[in-house]
Amino acid sequence: MKRTTIMLSEQLHARAEREAKRKGVSFAHFVRLALQSALGRSPSDDPLYADDAVFMDDGPRDLAADHDRYL
Repeated sequence: MKRTTIMLSEQLHARAEREAKRKGVSFAHFVRLALQSALGRSPSDDPLYADDAVFMDDGPRDLAADHDRYL
């Protein structure tokens, strides 16, 4: 993680703190969630997709039709 300082108006900060409290998360976690929501997640953010050994190719041609066999 990287520490960052941002400037917020008092009203925006208060609204964000109230929403974080309502959701039961820390202010920092709420800000991270809001940024992820605004920016969208990329597959590289998901540890599942970070496994190059699994996702090196497109997979079998019949994966959609025969997915139960592959699970």
